[in-house]
Amino acid sequence: MNIELIVVGKLKEKYLKQGIEEYLKRLKRYAKVSIIEVNDEATQENLSEVEERQILDKEAERILSYIKPDRKVWVMAIEGKLISSEEIANKLEGYGTYGQSKVSIVIGGSLGLAQALKDRADEMLSFGRITLPHQLMRLVLVEQIYRAFRIMNHEPYHK
Repeated sequence: MNIELIVVGKLKEKYLKQGIEEYLKRLKRYAKVSIIEVNDEATQENLSEVEERQILDKEAERILSYIKPDRKVWVMAIEGKLISSEEIANKLEGYGTYGQSKVSIVIGGSLGLAQALKDRADEMLSFGRITLPHQLMRLVLVEQIYRAFRIMNHEPYHK
């Protein structure tokens, strides 16, 4: 399986980088997982709706340039479908079973995602109704992908 995380912004926090690197290392035996960082747009307080939409559209354009037509696309959004670890495992396993081994998972920036990305998505998913910093969401997502592969292979880890 080939999984790309396409994320907005650069990760600066050392502790998050270390956590993500650890899970990427663990995932090597199951899948090829890569992270593509696209530039974020500078934001400021009190943006108008038009300004927010312009920023989201610019970020979406960058993200969409990396998404190939043959990929399943998931976007992570607070309003997405709530999904469990087992459901992630089942979806990924189903893709593999039916020859869909390429998945792109998108995490937007601090303003979220443009409608164009939501429209392109095969799945719009959420890990809960809480708001997480998009940088922390990367770590949570990589851990959940690792957990999914452990579940698929009936290996201890998931409780």
